[in-house]
Parts: sequence; C-alpha cells; structure tokens
Amino acid sequence: MAKPPANHGKQWTSTDVAQLKQLARENTPTRVIGLKLGRTEDSVRGKAGENNVSLKPTNQSPYSRRKP
Repeated sequence: MAKPPANHGKQWTSTDVAQLKQLARENTPTRVIGLKLGRTEDSVRGKAGENNVSLKPTNQSPYSRRKP
C-alpha cells in the first residue's frame, strides 16, 4: 500500500492555496504540484476547482501548427 502524502487529511491553508495558484501560473504539472504541496493529485485538482484555478498549460497551442 502506498504511503499517504505528508499533508494527508489536513486542511488547506491560505499559504497552500497561494502556492497552488503560483505553481499553476508557472504551468507546473498537477502531479508535481501535489508532490511539492504534500497532497494527492486528486486533492490538488479539487482545490483548484474550488478556487477557479486553471491547471491547463497556457503555453501550448490548441492546434498542431507543424507543417506536414
């Protein structure tokens, strides 16, 4: 069985939420955000949804721009 994250079951602090927003702005992958905050990937996605934080990368084109 996998070891639970460091902050498993603990409440999110305002500092945690601020760090989540900063990491999301920097296009950090959700898995890495979870590791840095000591949370699961699901809890990061849940908290991002509650706070209207987009986890989608902003530096990637939605369409393939490569020439065939």
